[in-house]
Amino acid sequence: MKSRLKHALTMFCAALLPAQAASAMTVQPVVIDLQTAGREMTQVVTVENTFATPLPVELTVQELELTPDGVKQTGKDPGDLLVFPPQAIIEPGQTQTFRIQYVGDPALARSKHYYVTVAQLPVKLPEGQSAIQILYNFQVLVSIAPAGVKPKISVQTAAIGTNAAGKPVPVLTVTNESPAHGYLANGSLRIVAKDAAGKQVYAKTFSGAEIQQTMGFGLIGGGQTRKVTMPVELPTAEGTVEASFSLDN
Repeated sequence: MKSRLKHALTMFCAALLPAQAASAMTVQPVVIDLQTAGREMTQVVTVENTFATPLPVELTVQELELTPDGVKQTGKDPGDLLVFPPQAIIEPGQTQTFRIQYVGDPALARSKHYYVTVAQLPVKLPEGQSAIQILYNFQVLVSIAPAGVKPKISVQTAAIGTNAAGKPVPVLTVTNESPAHGYLANGSLRIVAKDAAGKQVYAKTFSGAEIQQTMGFGLIGGGQTRKVTMPVELPTAEGTVEASFSLDN
C-alpha cells in the first residue's frame, strides 16, 4: 500500500513575534512597508534554498483584520498585491527574488495589512515509495499606509498581569490615533513598577532593538487599540506599573 505523510511546519514571521528562520529555507525580509504610489509601491523578497535538493515554492496572499490582540487571518486575497513570480523552483544553494507590488486603492483611508505566505510545495514521490515530507511555510507581513501620514502611538493603560508560568508581567493597552500603522520596535518603551507601599522596584527603558528581540516588531494598526503583554518578569505582583512610549525621530 502506498502511503505518504506530509507535515506542514509554519513559521509565523509576523510583526507580533521575533523573526524566525529554518535551516532548510530562509526568507528576507519578513516585514515589509509599502506606499500607495511611487517607487515604494514595490519591494523584493529573497528566498534562499539551503537544501541539497531543488526547492519548489509558491507565494500566496491573504488580507488581515485588526483585533484587540493583534491581527487575524481572513483567508481572502482581495487582489491588492501583485506577486511575481507566484511560483519558482530554487536550485540548491541558490536564491530567488520575488517582487511584491501594491496595486490596490491609491487613496487609502487607513493602513491595510496582508500575509504573503512563502510555502514549500510537496515533491511527488516515485510509485510505491513512502516518505515523510516536512514542508516549511514563512509568512511575510506586508503593510500599506496612507500617503503622507505618520503613526501616533501611546500607552493608554498599564497593569500587572501574569504570563503562562503565572509570573507577574506588564500588560499594556496601546492605541494608535493615526490612520497609519506603526511598530513598537520603531521607538522606546519605558516600564516602571512600584510595590504596594509605592516604592520603585523595577525600571527599564527598552530600545527598539530590545523590543524586537523580546516580543517582535509590535505592529499597531491605524486606529487600533490592542493589548500587549511584555515578556518581562516583575519583582512582585503587588503594586502598580506605569508605561510610556515614544517613537524614534
